[in-house]
Amino acid sequence: MAIARPTAKRDRIEETRARVPDVTGSVVLADGGRIFWERYGEGDPPIVFVPPWQIVHSRVWKAQIPDFARRHRVIAWDNRGNGRSDRPLDPDVHTTRARASNLATVMDAAGVPAAVLVGLSSASGPMIAFAADHPARVLGLVFVCPSWPFGKAGSSADVSFDAPSAGEDDWNKENIHYWNRDFKGYLEFFFGEAFPEPHSTKQREDSVGYGLDTTVEALAATMRTPRSVDAETFAAMAASIRAPALVIQGTDDRIADVSQGANLAAAIPGGRLELIDGGGHIVNAREPVRVNRLIRAFVGGLDGRSPGKTWTRALSRRRRALYLSSPIGLGHARRDVAIADELRRLQPDLEIDWLAQHPVTAVLEDHGESVHALSSELASESAHIAAESSEHDLNAFQAIRRMDEILVANFMVFHDAVEDGEYDLVIGDEAWDVDHFLHENPELKRTAFAWLTDFVGWLPMPDGGDREAFLTADYNAEMIEHVERFPRIRDRAIFVGTPDDIVADDFGPDLPSIRTWTEAHYDFSGYVTGFDPEPLIAGREELRAELGYRPDERVVVVAVGGSGVGEPLLRRAMAAFPEAARRVNGLRMIAVAGPRIDPRSLDAPAGVEVVGYVPDLHRHLAASDLAVVQGGLTTTMELAAARRPFLYFPLRNHFEQNRHVRHRLERYGAGQCMEFAAADPEAIAAAIAEEIDRPVTSQPVEADGARRAAELIAGLL
Repeated sequence: MAIARPTAKRDRIEETRARVPDVTGSVVLADGGRIFWERYGEGDPPIVFVPPWQIVHSRVWKAQIPDFARRHRVIAWDNRGNGRSDRPLDPDVHTTRARASNLATVMDAAGVPAAVLVGLSSASGPMIAFAADHPARVLGLVFVCPSWPFGKAGSSADVSFDAPSAGEDDWNKENIHYWNRDFKGYLEFFFGEAFPEPHSTKQREDSVGYGLDTTVEALAATMRTPRSVDAETFAAMAASIRAPALVIQGTDDRIADVSQGANLAAAIPGGRLELIDGGGHIVNAREPVRVNRLIRAFVGGLDGRSPGKTWTRALSRRRRALYLSSPIGLGHARRDVAIADELRRLQPDLEIDWLAQHPVTAVLEDHGESVHALSSELASESAHIAAESSEHDLNAFQAIRRMDEILVANFMVFHDAVEDGEYDLVIGDEAWDVDHFLHENPELKRTAFAWLTDFVGWLPMPDGGDREAFLTADYNAEMIEHVERFPRIRDRAIFVGTPDDIVADDFGPDLPSIRTWTEAHYDFSGYVTGFDPEPLIAGREELRAELGYRPDERVVVVAVGGSGVGEPLLRRAMAAFPEAARRVNGLRMIAVAGPRIDPRSLDAPAGVEVVGYVPDLHRHLAASDLAVVQGGLTTTMELAAARRPFLYFPLRNHFEQNRHVRHRLERYGAGQCMEFAAADPEAIAAAIAEEIDRPVTSQPVEADGARRAAELIAGLL
């Protein structure tokens, strides 16, 4: 029987998903076993992702599900032996015939009479058997690096699983005795072979994690499974298939030889082979954009029709740009609106669409900007960052690494926007997904691309140890290789600052200096505040009166940006207010919760005013006597530009705030850095009393950055 239930509240792991299932269910089998399945989205034809060997579970499809669920009803399920399905130890449960039967059972439970089947590796066996036995239920077949008995055997073919191991090197690890000693060691070896492509650390780590979700005993049962379909029968079943079929095969597949995929494509009448040269065994994870596009084209062509589209003559087209503004915090939004205004001044007929997420869309709406309709389909990066944070602690590098599923999903949304938009220019302000996947798929670049960032170089934090130092260097090396190999992707790379704002570090061992490399590959706009600070400085008393601040009160503004990460700092600063008020006569504290923290949840002490999102927060900061903020670049530089004193608390393990931002602020001589862990409310109160009257001696912040950035970009139009 099938038990379906609406999706419950997401746990921490699910919070980082680009899309959560609409329905989850489980099927209870006749032998008491249980199969877990998920359903996403709506639309025909349905797509069923068939699970491969139980060394992984359905999360192996995380780069595909969010993209296809935008248009299709998508079903994913965990094989018996991993994920949220049961862990049977009977080898007969895992035969090809049994797995084909499970596929039918899951489709019945999910209410899918017929579907396109997409499978990886050993999923090919049950897919072929199912297609042969139930031809009316198969609309199409996509095999990703299939493993089946025709073609050169895989590298482990001569290794005995149950006999004492002949050694502990290479494929000798695929042995029950080795598994009992070091199962994780085997997984690390196996997925090193499955992902031979350079810079695949994240995919390998993910897959090892999937493997650790099963048990040695359960996976060993799959190694002892008797053959339920002989080679001759397999060949006959493949030849009987009449559904369209696509085989996607990596040429460097070290698990199932490339010949297996080629022979399968030849064995199915009308089968088509698409090679990914240099690709390994799990290309759907390592080359998700290419694989998604191949599957999209295959599914889109099943009905024999292609949607019509209006084409506009080039010289008849409007001059248009697509602007991408990073949603992590609100700082990028203000500077990007300022740059956009300057661009329109230089090019009055320019139309700008924004592909953006909340809370950036709130800023854009306040400024009357045009938000692209596909923005609603973007997965939330801010929610992911908030989920990754703890008590004023955020390992920003690792959080962005773990955002890979979201970045793939959002790149596919961007790809659709550009495919249909006839844009002259794309501007990406720290649009990491677009920059990365355009370099990975350079043939997809369709228009001029301007890239902006205010830091260059992933840097390790001490708590990350040697592993994080290795990973940041690997990510930096990949970025350098991308830019050097495909310089045409970034038509203009703009550093939002000056060369002196760049840290003195190297990208990693045997890698170049960050400053030297950046100076060679970037133009410099100077900092972009998004506002002119001089009128605010000169008219500060009038500004205070306009905002309702009395001449006899000392105003402290506590603000933590738009990401929702700063709640612990808000609470601690508010707790410092009674002692600070005792030390400073006429003290008034305003706590700005921002767009992602509910002000009602903060339980402010008497005398502290709590407000939500403030559209023109920079004006309140300029009018304040002191600010207490996180270590984000935008807010701290707004304070520096407005010549106001401030305390800033970089998030623990946040490499950008602790290294890049702090270096820049120290160069300007702006603000007082404090460590959150060492600053109790009394220490914060004492710092408020000390800093509120300290004369500001920092260097002035350049005021023409938006104009200079726009001039650099305008040349691309």
